[in-house]
Amino acid sequence: MATIDLQKKSVKVVLEKKNLVKVTARVGLVLDITGSMRNFYKNGTVQKVVERILAMASLFDDDGVLDVWVYDNEFSRLKPVTERDFEGYVDRIILEDELVHKFGRNDEPPVMKDVLKKYLEEDPSLDPAYIVFINDGGCKKSIKPLIENSAKYPIFWQFVGIGNGNFDFLRKLDTLEGRVVDNANFLYIEEIDKISDDQLYNALLTEFPSWLEEAKQKGIVQAKKTEQKLSAQQEPNKQGFFGKLFGR
Repeated sequence: MATIDLQKKSVKVVLEKKNLVKVTARVGLVLDITGSMRNFYKNGTVQKVVERILAMASLFDDDGVLDVWVYDNEFSRLKPVTERDFEGYVDRIILEDELVHKFGRNDEPPVMKDVLKKYLEEDPSLDPAYIVFINDGGCKKSIKPLIENSAKYPIFWQFVGIGNGNFDFLRKLDTLEGRVVDNANFLYIEEIDKISDDQLYNALLTEFPSWLEEAKQKGIVQAKKTEQKLSAQQEPNKQGFFGKLFGR
């Protein structure tokens, strides 16, 4: 627990510097579990990533819960992690569970659709969702319409490239056109286990504040006082969730 307490102190410093102390956001973590990620799981790098992002969730989210997904050519929505049960989470919940598909090829769209389903359909909220998406290269270009069409919703995608893979598409996220706001950012950290907590949190929160401000100005992130009205608007209709997402 001592380590995560230190990480929370680092997060708090960055939140204060970026004027985010009073911001409440739900935090999600999507973890690449393709074959090329095997060593990152075995050597403890992914466990450390979970702990560091949990520290963010503990300060951003009222309930201190970090939602977690893993994906290769399939995906799993995992048991959320908290400060009470983070120790050994990767071994216990991911590596030792035979039902969690792992170390296959990459296919990002299905897991991204499930993230959107959770935050927009199953558990809608006035609080924005901040999604950290860990990838070690080769991300499919077919995520492009998902990013573009989710720009009208209170979700920010923070992609993080680790290792030595190909990140050509992710590097172009800021240049995607036709979005009401820039709702995605890419950060490359070759050796994520070696970067300091202060450096990591500063980097992770580089674009989120500007997105949040613009999203508020354009009504994507709503004021709390309109909660009842918005909740009524978010009731599902016959069109279906992904029909609404893609404007069909």
